[in-house]
Amino acid sequence: MTYLGNFGKERENSMRQYHGKYVMLVCVLLTVEAFMDGRSFAETSDFLSPISIVAGVDGKVLYIAEATANQIAVFDIATSKVVKVISVGENPAGLDISADGSKLYVTSAVPAGKVQIIDVRDGSVTGSITVGHTPVAVVESTDGKTLYICNQFNNNVGVVDLISKKQVAVIAVVREPVAAALTSDGKILLVVNHLPAGPANVDYCASVISVIDTAAKKLIKNIELPDGSTNVRGITISPDGMNAYVTQVLARYQFPVTYLEKGWINTNAMTIIDVPGLKFVNTVLIDDVDLGGANPYGVACTSDGKNILIIHGGSYELSVIDRKGLHRRLLPAESARRFSSEIHSGGGRKLFDSSYSAGDVPNDLTFMAGIRRRIKLEGIGPRGLAVIGTKAYVAEYFTDSIGVVDIGASAQPAVKSIPLGKTKSATFIRKGEVLFNDASLSYQMWNSCTSCHTGDGRASALNWDLLNDGVANPKNIRSMLLSHKTPPAMITGVRENAEVAVRSGIRYIQFASTTERKAQAIDAYLKSLKPISSPYLVNGELSEAAQKGKKLFSKAGCLLCHSQPLYTNMSKYDIGTSTEQDDNQEYDTPTLIEVWRTAPYLHDGRAVTIKDVLTKFNKDDRHGRTSELTDKEIEELAAFVLSL
Repeated sequence: MTYLGNFGKERENSMRQYHGKYVMLVCVLLTVEAFMDGRSFAETSDFLSPISIVAGVDGKVLYIAEATANQIAVFDIATSKVVKVISVGENPAGLDISADGSKLYVTSAVPAGKVQIIDVRDGSVTGSITVGHTPVAVVESTDGKTLYICNQFNNNVGVVDLISKKQVAVIAVVREPVAAALTSDGKILLVVNHLPAGPANVDYCASVISVIDTAAKKLIKNIELPDGSTNVRGITISPDGMNAYVTQVLARYQFPVTYLEKGWINTNAMTIIDVPGLKFVNTVLIDDVDLGGANPYGVACTSDGKNILIIHGGSYELSVIDRKGLHRRLLPAESARRFSSEIHSGGGRKLFDSSYSAGDVPNDLTFMAGIRRRIKLEGIGPRGLAVIGTKAYVAEYFTDSIGVVDIGASAQPAVKSIPLGKTKSATFIRKGEVLFNDASLSYQMWNSCTSCHTGDGRASALNWDLLNDGVANPKNIRSMLLSHKTPPAMITGVRENAEVAVRSGIRYIQFASTTERKAQAIDAYLKSLKPISSPYLVNGELSEAAQKGKKLFSKAGCLLCHSQPLYTNMSKYDIGTSTEQDDNQEYDTPTLIEVWRTAPYLHDGRAVTIKDVLTKFNKDDRHGRTSELTDKEIEELAAFVLSL
């Protein structure tokens, strides 16, 4: 590890020692510099933004969802060319192919969500089915009669009957389902919950994997992930059906952010689940000791089950993991026996003892040594992943390209990036979006801005001790939406405005430096963010309860601080929620726009719901006059606030 006192010298020595990793980091930096120079990237109107990818059943074509182009590209593998584009409407996100290969299912990740059915023979849309708010993943049942849809902001899985072409049921899960995988017998659906639920000021805060019984159409259990699990994104089940593999960030939120120098803030991980037993096996880190593998996204197994492949969205890499070697290594840990690992450095090799118990594995940055390869991709912003034989195909979001890697060719296979269309220079906003997602902006590439501000600048539901307002007083992460319009910044208002906060975040949280031009680009991106309409609205309008709650919002005095149009007066108040660590602290009044998305609430995330804010944690009516409201009126007031 390196330390901040000798930051420059130690970093140089570390990079010399691990030459391969140094080359990888330099490649990432040069790629992003090229982006900032405006070379070979698309204008706003020309963006494709490939986000997900699925292979045809014959292995001859790939179907690629191009999110900002509102289309599906059909990519011929033999010629390495796009042979057709299919218009599908706004923001295509999730893809699945029918078992017989005749139909492609596409979700549109918008508030009025839908799933479209495409006849792959002629590219025609044969059906459009209304589902939930922001459907982001789709899985066909084994009998081909049903679709399962992850309705992200309804916090449920929709069940679509393909005969009637209707969503016939919804199954509540925990929070923001974004991916799912079906067992080979079709009986169990494993669902990835993107963010933790519950309070943030407790000893355990983590996302879970929801287990759905498809026959009964009900949730039967939640599989807990390790403390700090957030930003959970991808899942796949091994060909033999024995294990599921889940990609995630494993946040060390119990530590102050100065521990970034030790690789101990946002680590990047994969969780292994025992599918027959429906239980957690372990979580392994997919970083190296001195080089993070930021923001894991897509995950897949090769058809022979020998390898697990993971996309790193922030460090622009593909990890190739020896699956048999992984499980062989996990066995001694489960029985609390030591094993030896080997790492190559400085032209030689070193053997050392590694994890000796299951509990040590999620904290061991050496656990994957010798059984995982890191392959640098040429494109920027890898997201979706498909595997055909020994070749991995990667949807490269920011370069409008598809990456191709033959993992069976050699230890360091050739990598290429194939453009999916005509490209031009990037806009300033797009450059800022890239930087917001780019881990090379962080010391040793441990994380990017989106590691904490996940989902386009929103929040990961955890508390962090940022040291900008004292020590041992962690605060809940805030959404960056409207942050440039609602100064001051940070919960205690310690930063004058969002511009100062962006630059301070790079310096004191990511422990790096950047140019003013790049910081301005991040500002431009954050300023471009738009609110998403609330799932609590009914056909885009306030419900009857919310309409009554709107009147109560004024009656209870909420408008005094949360004034329109931004629902904040941008002032600070002591609302009686301070702890011993920050006694009588005044807190910045947050905007209530999109507050439905930002739980938990209050400065330390103690309030799970808006109702908790209005009642349980509203001491002496210092946060609105709610003590005299009836239970029904509290419900109505909460309904209005959650509709903003």
